[in-house]
Amino acid sequence: MLALENISSAYGRIEVLHGVTLHVGSGEIVTLIGANGAGKTTLMHVISGVQPITKGTIRFDDEVIDRHPAHERVARGIAQVPEGRQVFAPLSVVDNLKLGAWSCRSADMQPALARVAALFPMLEAMMHVPAGALSGGQQQMLAIGRALMSKPRLLLLDEPSMGLAPNLVDQLLDVIRALRDDGLTILLVEQNARAALAIADRAYVLETGRVTVSGGAAEIAADRRVQEAYLGI
Repeated sequence: MLALENISSAYGRIEVLHGVTLHVGSGEIVTLIGANGAGKTTLMHVISGVQPITKGTIRFDDEVIDRHPAHERVARGIAQVPEGRQVFAPLSVVDNLKLGAWSCRSADMQPALARVAALFPMLEAMMHVPAGALSGGQQQMLAIGRALMSKPRLLLLDEPSMGLAPNLVDQLLDVIRALRDDGLTILLVEQNARAALAIADRAYVLETGRVTVSGGAAEIAADRRVQEAYLGI
């Protein structure tokens, strides 16, 4: 579904991605792990179109999209849940969700809201509460729900477990699995490498803007270098 070929990207004169190549197959959870500053969020921004590339090619469903603006990528089926949630705090939960559906037909709004409510029952009772009044876990559910409102085929999740209590992390991982089982393709950036590898099909390790290890999730979890650097073993 997604193929990045020899992607480089820079902030001014400072190159932060150096020839990254990876692919995400339809119906997979692929996780990207690495230390802070490795370039994981930049790579997500490159895919969603908010960070330009200086070299390489991005293909989505065999269509080259690296010159398409971000809103066109959303319309084609790519949605990102940004690091830090970035909900619109003064707006209600339901208004936040509706903003996620800006590219959809109005007739699709209610079915999309019903889907989010079924996935996150906690939000259903809080539809008219300001998003800023929600807990961190609830805001993360809202951020994921907002992305799902656009009916994506590829969901980019950037650090979804950041700042959440362990029980909420487990709930979130269950939701991610359920989305995959429902046919959604997911690229997951997650500093909790152990949790990410437990639910992923495949994984890439990004170090200082380069892919250094890749393979099946179980294979990566058993790699001695990964265990020492990211799993605390």
